[in-house]
Amino acid sequence: MLNQAPQRQVVIIFLLMIVTGGMFNSACHTTTPDEKGKALADKYCSGCHLPVSPDMLDKETWTKHVLPEMARKLGIKVWSVNQYYPPMPGDKPAIISIKDWTALVEYYERVAPDKLPAAKPPVPLQHDWAVFSLKSPAVKDSHFIAATTMVSFLPSGGLLTSDAGNNTLTRWDTAGRAISVRKLPSPATDVLYVDDTAGRQQAILTEIGNLRALDVSAGIVTRISLEDPQSKQADIMPFLKRPVQTISADFDNDGLKDLLVCAFGHNQGGLYWLKQLPDHQWKQLPIWEIPGAIHAETGDFNHDGYTDIMVLFAAGDEGIWLFENNKQGGFIPQNLLKFPPLYGSTSFQLADFNGDGQLDILYSCGDNMDFSMVLKPYHGLYVYINEGSNKYRQAWHYPINGCTKAVVADFNQDGKPDIAAIAFFADFEHNPSEKFIFFEGGKSPLTFIPHAPPIEKEGRWICMDVKDYDHDGDPDIVLGNYADGFMILDHYKPDWKEYQPFIVLQNNSKQ
Repeated sequence: MLNQAPQRQVVIIFLLMIVTGGMFNSACHTTTPDEKGKALADKYCSGCHLPVSPDMLDKETWTKHVLPEMARKLGIKVWSVNQYYPPMPGDKPAIISIKDWTALVEYYERVAPDKLPAAKPPVPLQHDWAVFSLKSPAVKDSHFIAATTMVSFLPSGGLLTSDAGNNTLTRWDTAGRAISVRKLPSPATDVLYVDDTAGRQQAILTEIGNLRALDVSAGIVTRISLEDPQSKQADIMPFLKRPVQTISADFDNDGLKDLLVCAFGHNQGGLYWLKQLPDHQWKQLPIWEIPGAIHAETGDFNHDGYTDIMVLFAAGDEGIWLFENNKQGGFIPQNLLKFPPLYGSTSFQLADFNGDGQLDILYSCGDNMDFSMVLKPYHGLYVYINEGSNKYRQAWHYPINGCTKAVVADFNQDGKPDIAAIAFFADFEHNPSEKFIFFEGGKSPLTFIPHAPPIEKEGRWICMDVKDYDHDGDPDIVLGNYADGFMILDHYKPDWKEYQPFIVLQNNSKQ
């Protein structure tokens, strides 16, 4: 009888443990080092971009390159990932304590793989010409290694290219002969064709200022005459930080064409509306002043009669944003897609891939010149299907190391979307064919047959344009060769042509 009360207490405690098991176990759970490390990574990474899982890079890249740079941004002065400068008088306090930083580093060292797995394409490359044949330019005795930053088919025929080695703009005829060359303050990365009041062809050039990652206001949006190579350029907007693209649209419905500029910058940059005034001067209006704007598309995406903007940002907080026109001289931003900073976003295009009448997103990623210069299996092409209400779902991925740009068009004229893709940071040693891939649309949506024409030795492609160059009814392709520099494979010796500025892939599907 004396032992009954203690026995009842034991039974009651046992029942309470069963009934409240989840709460009881949670309260008694001891946080593991990996859980703490992940929590710290999520906390301190999410202030700038999506958190990055340790398995997205190898141990050496994390500890020798990426984490020391992250430490600097968090206010920790480091010699290496675990060696610190002593704080100096006047230094701002670090955002993270040394104790938490050490725990975070140990988490990445413990969990990250020794080596990243190689990319595994779901469909093997077909090594053939598909619908294309090669046309090379008539280049003789060039003394300059090609550093082509822009290639563009001219509306009137021929080509326009720009080169960073000598800051030139060159016009080529349809036979690939250079017919005029003019000096520029800095290389052009984009061109917009317009006519003057007399109907003469002019070009609005985007001159980047600096190819290197610098916060210097040396970029220019300028207007030139294509018919008079001796004429001076008329600057529309100078002192921009590394502008890379300019497009035209009437944003305020006043009947005057405005301009939209993507200024990629470095730590600073922005998306700018250059409003055309009644006297045809330009007023610069910031839409979003953050770095990384690399590509924009315009359209009335919400069907309200005003032009909206869709923009890819590629530095740090990477993603695609929709800027809805508020009809009052401003824009309302909404994030559509976000990507980890290691993706290195490079381009996007809108196209209907599944035939439902809605524009889907083709996205490419592969910029590989920051602090993690290793081949990454998640680089390549992605298609995101438009599910309505500004919601997008990933539906297709094809890995391409260092993918730089992708363009959708019906190249073989069968009524299905095809894709042309280039890769500036391709795996030159093991898979040089991925520098250019033509994806032929298959029998059902989002199925493709990848073709690799034998052009590996012709150059290293950094830019591309697609238009019906020979006016035969099918789109052709021009590829720009940046032959030297920006290498991430130090031991690899380039084996492509160095003095050839571009090639044309002539489409023969109509023949």
